[in-house]
Amino acid sequence: MADRLTQLQDCINQQAEHFCNSIGILQQFAPPSKFPNFDRSGSQTPQQQNQEDYVQLFTTLIARCAKDIDTLIESLPSEESSTDVQLQSLRILESENQESAERLEAIVRKGQDLLEQIQAALSDIAQSQLDMQHLTKVGNKD
Repeated sequence: MADRLTQLQDCINQQAEHFCNSIGILQQFAPPSKFPNFDRSGSQTPQQQNQEDYVQLFTTLIARCAKDIDTLIESLPSEESSTDVQLQSLRILESENQESAERLEAIVRKGQDLLEQIQAALSDIAQSQLDMQHLTKVGNKD
């Protein structure tokens, strides 16, 4: 997952794409300008209806992207977050990390001890089976 600044940059780039695409659609579908008292037809053509669909689409995309940008900006650390506050936060994280490392080491030691016990028990079982086979062979020879 990207950090917040990368997410913000991606969102800003996406917003720029939305603006460029909406301008391109406007250029593609915009009707020619009409001069006053020259043409008074006020009916909508299918092309104008299609243009209104694009208007709604890009309005929604641009508004949603703007909201995402605002959310990402608000999630960034504020200027009030001084170096001392950040250092204190790092110390806390380092302390939690050290405690977790110690717990992990203890669990690994217990696991290694348990493994040694299991290996010793398997060795005893294997030796007992060998001894039983040896006794059975000696008993059958007599």
